[in-house]
Amino acid sequence: MRAQSGVLPFIHRCRVYYEDTDAGGIVYYVNYLKFMERARTERLRALGFVQSRLAEDGLLFVVHSSEARYFAPARLDDELLVSAEICELNRVSLHFHQQIRRAADDALLCEGRVLVACVRVDSLKPRAIPGALRAALAGPDPSSAGD
Repeated sequence: MRAQSGVLPFIHRCRVYYEDTDAGGIVYYVNYLKFMERARTERLRALGFVQSRLAEDGLLFVVHSSEARYFAPARLDDELLVSAEICELNRVSLHFHQQIRRAADDALLCEGRVLVACVRVDSLKPRAIPGALRAALAGPDPSSAGD
């Protein structure tokens, strides 16, 4: 199932902290993936699904694969806008298109695609995304979240 066109992607606002940067004061490349993870988690939360409760119900989302392209650096204290747009929803997986932009000037800093799979907690084997969660994911993106 393809994502709905014309719907704005979910945006999570976050701040770059000292711990996110390297010795040069620039965000360390792998931390962009952490920002993307937080946006996906907050998108689920905005839909009313908390990952710790999903795990109690025997469901986990795990990253199957990711791809990132870096365009410009983020620096200490920058406010970031991290999108989490579902571009494809399948029976057991979701494809996300994500962007990280600097809030001050809307500069595109990093763009990525992430494939997330739904698995069983006990066996880590694929499982179907439950109906209520699937319906929520297929609908319009929830409103933007803050830090």
